[in-house]
Amino acid sequence: MNTDTLSGAATDTSGKIKETLGGALGDKSLQSEGVADQLSGTVQKTVGQAKDVVEENIRPLVDYVRQFSKERPFAAAAVAGVLGIALINTLRGK
Repeated sequence: MNTDTLSGAATDTSGKIKETLGGALGDKSLQSEGVADQLSGTVQKTVGQAKDVVEENIRPLVDYVRQFSKERPFAAAAVAGVLGIALINTLRGK
């Protein structure tokens, strides 16, 4: 869990409190502000969760590629060359 997830959860909770308080007091402005805060908090939590997923799934792959490149530099260079040629041919439309 990262700071975006925690901050989003806090914003969402404060939005729920504002919405409830606005409804109890009959203050439509406070109630609307609470709903907006909830939406903002939900978006921020989603961004934080996406960062966590990327960190958990992509980081091991990057670490594996780095280790492979250190252990087998010529094989890594050959793979990079083949991928580069394939990319160039794809971009050129061949």
